[in-house]
Amino acid sequence: MTASPKQEVPARYEIRIGGHLEKHWSAWFGDLTLTHEGDGTTTLCGFVPDQAALYGVLMKVRDLGIVLISVEAVD
Repeated sequence: MTASPKQEVPARYEIRIGGHLEKHWSAWFGDLTLTHEGDGTTTLCGFVPDQAALYGVLMKVRDLGIVLISVEAVD
């Protein structure tokens, strides 16, 4: 059985990471906005074009050695 390729559409994501990421890193994350939360975390929020782009963002978080807390697709 072969699955047919699915057309991906941009989705809005909220990615929560540990610590307050400095604002100068925002350019590295493209169109995602960085928001410092009161609990000491940072939320990256915005539209991601497809799964490959989402994995790219997550690899950047990994490459910086930052703790990934959550990834949530939001409506």
